[in-house]
Amino acid sequence: MSWVSILAAMFTAKVLLLLAALPVAFVFFIINIAGSYLIFGGIPGLEQMVRNEQISVAQFSLVPIPLFVLMGEVLFHTGLAMKSVDAVDAVIRRVPGRLAVVTLVAGTIFSAISGSTIATTAMLGSLLLPQMLARGYDPKTAMGPTLAIGGVDILIPPSGLAVLLGSLAGISITGLLVGGIVPGLILAVFFIAYVMLRCWLNPSLAPVSDDEGIKIERPWLNLIVTVAPLILIFGIVVFSMTEGWATPTESSALGAFATIILALCYRSLTPQNLWKSFIGTLSISGALLFIIVGATTFAQLLSFSGATAGLVALIEGAGLTPNVVMIGMLAILVLLGFFIDQTSIMMITLPFYMPLLRTMGVDLVWFGILYLLCMQIGLLTPPFGLLLFVLKGVAPPHITIGTIYRAAIPYVWLTVLMMVLIFIFPQIVTTFVPD
Repeated sequence: MSWVSILAAMFTAKVLLLLAALPVAFVFFIINIAGSYLIFGGIPGLEQMVRNEQISVAQFSLVPIPLFVLMGEVLFHTGLAMKSVDAVDAVIRRVPGRLAVVTLVAGTIFSAISGSTIATTAMLGSLLLPQMLARGYDPKTAMGPTLAIGGVDILIPPSGLAVLLGSLAGISITGLLVGGIVPGLILAVFFIAYVMLRCWLNPSLAPVSDDEGIKIERPWLNLIVTVAPLILIFGIVVFSMTEGWATPTESSALGAFATIILALCYRSLTPQNLWKSFIGTLSISGALLFIIVGATTFAQLLSFSGATAGLVALIEGAGLTPNVVMIGMLAILVLLGFFIDQTSIMMITLPFYMPLLRTMGVDLVWFGILYLLCMQIGLLTPPFGLLLFVLKGVAPPHITIGTIYRAAIPYVWLTVLMMVLIFIFPQIVTTFVPD
């Protein structure tokens, strides 16, 4: 069979199996078993598949994923995340759309210590969304920030998806984690400015007086006591990598250890909530690792069959400029984000993208941040954006999925604006990335 026929057969099978509602990992396993038998050659091919899949998860570079997830799970189950939200709520006063701004600020802080996008969205949605709706906020104004700031979690370390991308694509994990900090913070500022401007221009979107929140004595001191240790943990993770004191794996271990110690110092850690944190970490990390196992052999089948080299040669022969090719790549990522999840998109595109990008001499960390922004857009776009359904799960029953869809749209466009700025000014990403 030609590489075109093999490529078409593999992707047709993948689409059909996904439409049959099979879990992503099972889809890859089914295709890999059939492909290994036919392409690698019978029983020896299946044995090779097993060896490949064992090697794929026996990588030191994947250890940060469960450790970063554990950091967020500990904060969530011990209640420290809730305390940080309360502390931010107590100091933000007299701004348009106050509670929406609190959501964005608190979400940014939590993103700097949590490796779980789902946990960030679920926590803020269950805690602040009911308050905003009860106080008369427009539903879209209340839900939009909750959705948007969950996506920022992808960029600001610790980010499990950034580690996954770096591991699968062969991009510096340290570079991706550090390179996402400035774009993530700028994007959060965009979101805050948008909310304040909208509520200032149209006061009906949010109550004019919204200062009946949590009353805390000495709110600024409480903010420092509550939030400063979280920022310190973020600093430990980032600076230990940028200064060369530790690898990403070692930094993630330091971060997880510091988070548990912090919970102990606040007397919030119990055997019960620590166990819940471990179970949550196991659930999220296990799902990702199963997908990695299946995706590794899938990529090798594409390469061994000649599909990867053939497609790369076809694009190179088209005579397109590197910028046009990269814009096309990003557009494909956004389009795929409408229909499938982020890890599946990585599995589909990286075997083709990375050889082509290396041939063009592109800065891989810079493109990796653009890639992650496309993944963030996929979290917010209907009909299958993951965060849309996470928010639907914690929102009051009268909130329709259509309302949630509309709430996300402005933040998708702001993310596109961030991508344009990074494309024009790569220094936004590359300035602070260690050599």
